[in-house]
Amino acid sequence: MKVVECREGEPMCNDKSSDLDGLFCFFNGTFFPKVLLRLPLSIIKKELLTEINVAHAQLHPNSWAFIWGFIILCSQLDISLTIEVFLYFIELKYSSHQLWVSLNDASRRGLLTLFQSSYKNFKNRFIKVCASAGDLSLLDGFPLYWTPNPWFYSARRLEDLSPRD
Repeated sequence: MKVVECREGEPMCNDKSSDLDGLFCFFNGTFFPKVLLRLPLSIIKKELLTEINVAHAQLHPNSWAFIWGFIILCSQLDISLTIEVFLYFIELKYSSHQLWVSLNDASRRGLLTLFQSSYKNFKNRFIKVCASAGDLSLLDGFPLYWTPNPWFYSARRLEDLSPRD
């Protein structure tokens, strides 16, 4: 793994076709110390990014705090965490005038509150994490680059969950 500083003016919607660093993913530099982000991403985080079809950097920082908080809550209550359970309590929000996608509590199912009411100065704190040529698995199993078509949904209904969930 190699961590590379973003170049001046480099767009976060960049993809591998226009980059010389090889396979990479943008991450917000504040995630590592504030929400204890570790690589490689856990299976549940990879599944969530794949399910909602967004790259890591597309999610607003408060959304990552929701994810982390939900994982901690489930582990403390000894609840088996699945994407379906997560999507029952959390829904995706998007505004056409914003670049970032947000996760919020589903209406009338609120479990968590915002990490910070106003998460500032995150838009210029991005880094690139590049996979080494010998081990691409670090960045395997989730969308790496900004996607033009995130999957916007309302929270799952109780009827949509399996008995296991």
